Amino acid sequence: MKNTRLRRALICGLTGCLFFGAGDWLMIFGDAAYAGRLTWLTRGAAAIPLWRFSLSMALAFPGIVLYGIALFALEEFIREEREQKVFHFLNIFGLTPWIALHLFYVMILALFSWMHGNGFESEALAVSEGLFSQLSWLVPVCEAVMLPVFLYWFYLQVTGRTVFPGWMAFTSVLLIFALLKGLSLLMPESAFRLGFTNGLMSESMAIWFPITFMQGERHV
Repeated sequence: MKNTRLRRALICGLTGCLFFGAGDWLMIFGDAAYAGRLTWLTRGAAAIPLWRFSLSMALAFPGIVLYGIALFALEEFIREEREQKVFHFLNIFGLTPWIALHLFYVMILALFSWMHGNGFESEALAVSEGLFSQLSWLVPVCEAVMLPVFLYWFYLQVTGRTVFPGWMAFTSVLLIFALLKGLSLLMPESAFRLGFTNGLMSESMAIWFPITFMQGERHV
């Protein structure tokens, strides 16, 4: 019964990766040429129809719920109740900024596209860069709130507080993210690289969830 629950949680997590990752690709995939300071305000972004930004946001909501189901299920692998509770609350705090960060970028990109499509091409870049500049502090704040749960998971694994062997700590989603980020830097400028880079966290989670749950099933 426990393994069945874990498998369902894994399916939810992978579906969340698909939903959230698809939204990440929809909001940016296009011609990679750009003119300003922000490399993601591209010629392709200017031509993206507004329905794609709406769909990107619509996919993010079920995506984050499905992520949450899988992440909370990881508590099954933590040995002590106290550590389970800490992980639980870090998860609550960590999931909160995901939608905020996604919305932040979607709104700027949607504005950039709308201005290009409604006769304000000459002002679009300056307005979008100005908006980002005013609210760019959101990015490090959101990331700072999102990271602790993954750092705590690494700590729990490396110190033997989970059912996993210690080496499993080095399958951390953060390390997978770093490897994929390095891979993206080797790619030529293209629409694919834009989508791949924007969806890095979802792609990293799609690798990390199966590794973690499939290995965890052997020990619970």
